[in-house]
Amino acid sequence: MNDPTIHWPPSDALVPRHVAIIMDGNGRWAKQRGLPRTFGHSSGARQVKDLINHCADSGVAFLTLFAFSSENWKRPAEEVSSLMSLFVLYLEKEIRAMRMEGVRLRVIGDISRFDSRLRNLIADAQRETADNKRITVTVAANYGGRWDMVEAVRRWQQAHPGQSALDLSEDDLAPYLSTAHAPDPDLLIRTGGESRISNFLLWQLAYAELYFSDVLWPDFSIQEMNKAMAWFADKDRRFGAVSDRVAS
Repeated sequence: MNDPTIHWPPSDALVPRHVAIIMDGNGRWAKQRGLPRTFGHSSGARQVKDLINHCADSGVAFLTLFAFSSENWKRPAEEVSSLMSLFVLYLEKEIRAMRMEGVRLRVIGDISRFDSRLRNLIADAQRETADNKRITVTVAANYGGRWDMVEAVRRWQQAHPGQSALDLSEDDLAPYLSTAHAPDPDLLIRTGGESRISNFLLWQLAYAELYFSDVLWPDFSIQEMNKAMAWFADKDRRFGAVSDRVAS
């Protein structure tokens, strides 16, 4: 294999259509430097724009980022407030660039807990980028995989009030998931040295390749992304079938 830090992807590489990322390690990154945890989050946010453009240039059509889980409300109030402010700042600063650079933004999760200013910014950003086609970036905010599945069942039931849940199939439910606008992820990346998916896209990750990196998110550079993409390219994606390599 070529050095993944140089010229990625090769013309014949298998490129994931949809990449999902759990951006972990911001707080620890800051602590290692004697800085407040909030500084780690702002440093991590600065990584996002370059990685979005790199993914788009590499042929990735969908990128989903786990920004704030439904469990993150348990963190100290100061940290939660800082994360909300960072989200507001990012939307205010980047919406014009996303619109000009062909980035379509979607936000999934229970945003009802956010204040009206943030909810309005989310609505504006989604509306203003709705026609962009270069890459779709989905931000999971106040999101949980279990919540997503329960909400999907509720939405299905509301749309089919006369039907029993006994009639519900996987294909029936899929359009009611919050990620119905995107195919299921091919590759999940989690930074920060943990090897769990933490209630993220529980339904959608059923056949994803799972890549766990020890690198803390603020240090997860384009070169590190290339390593993950090269790792994915070496995988034999069988989806339960017999591998062509084995069959031959």
